[in-house]
Amino acid sequence: MSALEWFAHKPLGDGIFWIQERFYESGNRANIWLVRGSQRDVVIDTGLGLRSLPDYLRAAGLLAPAEGSEPRPLLAVATHVHFDHSGGLQHFDEVAVHSAEAAALQRGDNYETVTWLSDREVVRPPRPGWRARQFRVPPVRPSRLLQEGDVISLGDRQLTVMHMPGHSRGSICLHDKDRKILFSGDVVYDGSMIDWLPYSRISDYVASCQRLMELVDKGLVEKVLPGHFNMFGAERLYWLASNYISQAGICHKVSTCAMRSIASMVLRVTNSRVTS
Repeated sequence: MSALEWFAHKPLGDGIFWIQERFYESGNRANIWLVRGSQRDVVIDTGLGLRSLPDYLRAAGLLAPAEGSEPRPLLAVATHVHFDHSGGLQHFDEVAVHSAEAAALQRGDNYETVTWLSDREVVRPPRPGWRARQFRVPPVRPSRLLQEGDVISLGDRQLTVMHMPGHSRGSICLHDKDRKILFSGDVVYDGSMIDWLPYSRISDYVASCQRLMELVDKGLVEKVLPGHFNMFGAERLYWLASNYISQAGICHKVSTCAMRSIASMVLRVTNSRVTS
C-alpha cells in the first residue's frame, strides 16, 4: 500500500491540515497536524509510521514550494512519545521532542512509548504478511530537545512550547498565541483523560489542567486541535480541565494506581515477547 492510500487529509484553512491514518481504526488513532509557515513547515505528531508521512505530504502536494524555490524545511514535533504519536518520527530528518522523553525515544523504549497494537485495529495491512506483533517504535535521535517556553518559528507564525506533564512526563502543548490556537496532544482531548500509564502522574495532570483553565480565563485560546477525536473551543476546554481536577480525589487515585500496575505489567510482558 502506498503512502497516498494510507493517509487522508482535510484542509482547515490558514495553512493548517488535519491528517489521519485511514486504515488504523482505533480509539488510539492520533490526529496529525501539518502547519505551514512562510519559512518552515511543522508536522505535529506522526502516527504509527506504517507508511511514510513525508512521502504522503509530497505526493499530495502539501509541501509544494513556491514557484522556482526549494521546499521549506520540515520539522516533526512529537507532543509525547507514545506509539500512536511517535511511530512515524523515523521518516523525518528533523525531529523535536521534550527533553524528558528524548532518552526513551533515542533507545526505542517500547515500554515508555506504551506500544500496544492489535491486528484488528489495522483493517488493511500496510504490506503483505504484516502483523501487529511486529510493530515497534524504532529508535530515533531527536535533532532538537524542547523545553517550556521554547518557540518554534515558522516565519510568519510562532508556536510556543508548553510543558504539560500528567498523561506522560514529557507531554507538551504548542500554542499559537497570535491565532489563539492550542495543539494539545494528549494533554486534553474531548474524551476521558488517561493518567494510568507508565510515567503518568495525577498531581502533574492537575497542575497542567489548572494552566489550561488559566489560558481560557485570559482569553488566550479559542480553538483546540487535540491529539485525538474532534476539535473544540474554549468553553469545552475549560470544562474538560475543570472536570478532571474535580474528579482527581482519593478514590480516583486508588483506582488509577491499580490500573497503572496492570498496564505496566501487561506492557512489560507484551514488549518482552516482541523482543524475544
